[in-house]
Amino acid sequence: MHSIPAMPERTEEAIRRRLERLRERLGTEPDEGWLFARIAAEVAERRLALGLSQSDLARLVGTTQSAIARLERGGRPPRIDTLLRIADALDCELLVQLQPRNGNEPG
Repeated sequence: MHSIPAMPERTEEAIRRRLERLRERLGTEPDEGWLFARIAAEVAERRLALGLSQSDLARLVGTTQSAIARLERGGRPPRIDTLLRIADALDCELLVQLQPRNGNEPG
């Protein structure tokens, strides 16, 4: 396995601040975007934990660095096949779950 250069400290700190803002949003805004915001935060956290830059992850996924940056800052939600490739590149499982809403269990 090859080594990946460390990210500049300023860049990593900026990402951590964005992640904190996403976490705050998740805790205070239960709107339609909460799921995507959570996924975006998890992608960024896992990428950082693995020591990957956005460019590194983009190469592994077969996309561009700007697409990874857009995902991490909560831009347009990616397609499910893109999320599957990201999960694979981050050595994760992508779990999608449907749950009945309050009291809407079938008969």
